Amino acid sequence: MAPSFADPIFDTLVAQGKITATQAEEMSADITAGKADVQQLIVESGIMNDEDFAQVRAETMQMSYVDLRATAIPREVLAIIPESTARGHQIVAYEQTDQQLKLAMADPSDRQIVEFIHKKVDMPVVVSLASPGGIQAALGQYQETLELELKNVMQSAAALSTETDLTKAAEDLPIVRVTDLILKHAILQNASDIHIEPTEENIMVRYRLDGILHDVLTLQKNLLPGVVARLKVLSRLKIDEHRLPQDGRFKIQNDEYNMAFRVSILPVFDGEKIVMRLLDESGHGLGLDSIGIRAPMLEVFRRAINKPHGMILVTGPTGSGKTTTLYAALKELNQPDVNISTVEDPIEYRMTRVNQTQINPKIGLTFSNGLRSLVRQDPDIIMVGEIRDEETASLAVNAALTGHLVLSTLHTNSAAGALPRLLDMKVEAFLVASTINLLVAQRLVRRLCQECRKPVKFTPEILKDLAKSFDMAHLRTILEQEEIIKPKVAWEDVPLYQAMGCKLCKEGYKGRSGIYEVIEMTDSIRKQITSTTTSQQLEETARNEQKMVRMIEDGFIKIVQGQTTLEEVLRVSTE
Repeated sequence: MAPSFADPIFDTLVAQGKITATQAEEMSADITAGKADVQQLIVESGIMNDEDFAQVRAETMQMSYVDLRATAIPREVLAIIPESTARGHQIVAYEQTDQQLKLAMADPSDRQIVEFIHKKVDMPVVVSLASPGGIQAALGQYQETLELELKNVMQSAAALSTETDLTKAAEDLPIVRVTDLILKHAILQNASDIHIEPTEENIMVRYRLDGILHDVLTLQKNLLPGVVARLKVLSRLKIDEHRLPQDGRFKIQNDEYNMAFRVSILPVFDGEKIVMRLLDESGHGLGLDSIGIRAPMLEVFRRAINKPHGMILVTGPTGSGKTTTLYAALKELNQPDVNISTVEDPIEYRMTRVNQTQINPKIGLTFSNGLRSLVRQDPDIIMVGEIRDEETASLAVNAALTGHLVLSTLHTNSAAGALPRLLDMKVEAFLVASTINLLVAQRLVRRLCQECRKPVKFTPEILKDLAKSFDMAHLRTILEQEEIIKPKVAWEDVPLYQAMGCKLCKEGYKGRSGIYEVIEMTDSIRKQITSTTTSQQLEETARNEQKMVRMIEDGFIKIVQGQTTLEEVLRVSTE
């Protein structure tokens, strides 16, 4: 009797002699255990590349295959599917005749989007299978189209003179189109921030992509008054105020995306500088399963947030993803039978059924005053954007003591560092011990682009450098215990990857993921907490009792798993 594999593609591969039945059984076991998906196993083991795998997959599914890497798609065909839809569903239109429209997909099981496109074009559609890399190459053509569009708009705007009537300048068609394209360009590139910076001679437009600022565009200086006026009109700010900073907000909402922009305008020597934070309000926010928390830590995290009361603290510097982690937790806790209230500065993401309060110190609505009022609103779960002072710390601890689940953030370098920080805020040690359920520390690292990453070997020089930052023997123990590497494997045979860079990514990276450390407050740790307990003592107990994995070690695990690089982990975790 033939063995039963986890994926029918193994039957094809065995039949073609690409792998043995024994290899297929081992890989099937890994897939069933949730350790990897079939493509990851086949490609990373070097059996075949992405394109060959897609061809075999198409053959197994009795579909046609298309290689999109070198396919020039006509602009009018590409535009049939909006870019956000194409990226979200990994689908592109690549050829159209009078009789049919040809679509390429990485996942043909998504029949709902195929039916939607069929109704939209009102003609037969034919679906072919493409590799993820092929789809990404085709998606790159959207950007080329957008850049061409921006170039054309810039040419029409070149003749504009500096407009003295700012209201008229804000409504001038070339100004509107330039501004709209800057915003659209940022959304489609998944930028987190837009910087519009006047210099003596021109205007620099920069996007923050995966945490790093990149120059994307240079505008003529004569466009500055119009662009600034346009953004002030959108943000409902004073159009004739040029001497004082202003803060505002606006939203772009259509069938493709729902994006809010938080706008900050600051007078500088050469004009007014604008920085906009992009906030996705589509409701498709990240969940706990997708922010990078590995399974052992995630189990501890979920156990803590499902307790009826107590406090969860997420720590790290500004920009380390703390708020995203809290929102991911709230998304999971957001059920009809609980009342969730937040006090934030600012409100980063809107969530349905969550009562969100924006603090405003100018009128006396501070974190402490807002929290004091929240506890009278019959909340089950309270999220405090940040604990900044003694009064807020005291109120948060009291709320956790009186039957509420409290989630908040602190600025400390490690999970254990939250303890002395709270003690510095005059919170009694016995209150810290009795209220805290979980301490989390995190940083954000850039994810390796899976299309262009290059495998490299561990060399004696690399191992020597690693030994400066890591306990290599302890790392091996962690990797073996979590079955990430096989026992006694040589370091030279452990996978390691280097960022290369291609047209699908920036500098070899695409997207970001968290690295974490988690300390669960057990009875023995609670008993240890006194006014003189240090973060080092707390961390040592957690490592001995809970086998706590430090943040830098979690980063190394993700390096070995091919998710990021050593340079990235050291960049964000070196103090």
